[in-house]
Amino acid sequence: MSALRVLLDTSYLYQLMKTAAGFTDADDLILSNPDLTVFVSAVSFWEMKIKFQTYHPSGERKSAFDPKVVIRILEEQEVTFLPIAVAHAATALETPIAHKDPFDEMLLAQAQCEGLRLLTVDRNLIGHPLAI
Repeated sequence: MSALRVLLDTSYLYQLMKTAAGFTDADDLILSNPDLTVFVSAVSFWEMKIKFQTYHPSGERKSAFDPKVVIRILEEQEVTFLPIAVAHAATALETPIAHKDPFDEMLLAQAQCEGLRLLTVDRNLIGHPLAI
């Protein structure tokens, strides 16, 4: 069996961060699988930063997760950080997405370029050929 290489979607990172410790036992089990190589994109931190620095009319942040804290937690895990490359930015998706979210599109472009699968809980992405 060949190793599975996955890129964590921002929605998956948010799901992981909802627990106080960052990762549940089930997440640790998945992410520590020796046949799994996990990547986290700079795109996700860019998206997290924008949401962390943006507020709802109520005054509440659009995201409770400071990307610096998320990075510190992920540095303790077996993940590889994936920078944004020019090739990623210039890549057209083989299977376009209908909802036109630029962060989702860039994550999928990275997955396509790097031979990765996008691990997501985002219902807008489930069913895309690159998503699992």
